[in-house]
Amino acid sequence: DAAVCKIVRLTGGVSVQCESRRAREDLNRFLESVQVNACGTGIETFLGIYLEQLLTYGTALGEIVVSQDGKEISGLYNASLDDVELRTGDSPLELKIYSRDGAGNWLLVQRPELIAVSTLSPRPGELLGESVLKGLPFVSSVLLKIYNSMGLNWERVGNVRFAVTYQPGDGNERAYTKERAIQIAQEWRKAMKSGGDISDFVAVGNVKIQTIGADNQILDSEVPVRQILEQLVAKTGLPPFLLGLNWASTERMSAQQTDLLTSELWAIRRTVEPVLLRICRLWMQLHGYAEEPEIVWDEISLQDIVEQAHAALYR
Repeated sequence: DAAVCKIVRLTGGVSVQCESRRAREDLNRFLESVQVNACGTGIETFLGIYLEQLLTYGTALGEIVVSQDGKEISGLYNASLDDVELRTGDSPLELKIYSRDGAGNWLLVQRPELIAVSTLSPRPGELLGESVLKGLPFVSSVLLKIYNSMGLNWERVGNVRFAVTYQPGDGNERAYTKERAIQIAQEWRKAMKSGGDISDFVAVGNVKIQTIGADNQILDSEVPVRQILEQLVAKTGLPPFLLGLNWASTERMSAQQTDLLTSELWAIRRTVEPVLLRICRLWMQLHGYAEEPEIVWDEISLQDIVEQAHAALYR
């Protein structure tokens, strides 16, 4: 979850440029104030949910909601993938979108131009994309086994249990072994139930008390857990310290890490840019603008500004 949220936040930050100043101001004002779902506002809100759906499931789907008179965009809606089915038409290049009605039947969407679909790294011949988390279930299952065994060991060893052993002596004492064992058990139970209060335990005879599991040591899980986590983090493409994993005393991104992460973020941006262009083009057409909008992304500020300035000076 932390990795997906970090990637979404690093990817965001968008505005639109147009030739005329009036079109640019009106369009950016619309993008800042457009209603998203029931409680959201602004294209950044829509884009954040859209990107999270894309990274988690490999496919994201959004709808442009037009007013009843068809002259204005009322809002943007992030659709659930459970309510939609994607199919190919007569041609493999034709996409047909089906939605489920109240009775559970699949109906063809009548205005597919208002539906925006993005897929992440789909396989050849397939419609749906692949999740960033696709390769993680096996590695995660190993990690969960380690955590589960750690919990069981702490229950056994960390929660101290006691063994009370009574050894009867010779003579008449053996004849009353059962009664004395019951008395000792009752007194021990009273002493343990006293909570934080000090309570004495009184017994007659040869009584020995030992802790169960105190001599056993819990296995060190730091090394195997880190090895598994390294596999998980490598799949996300993020440096470990961005996820709160401080494995070194001086955590810092190298220039190579920065370039690789920046290229990954730009690849995600290129995937969702057609969706933003579709929204902007429809708004401009409805308002009589014939210009072509241009999507402008914010700079990804991962690199050291001082080093960037030095590189520019040297060039």
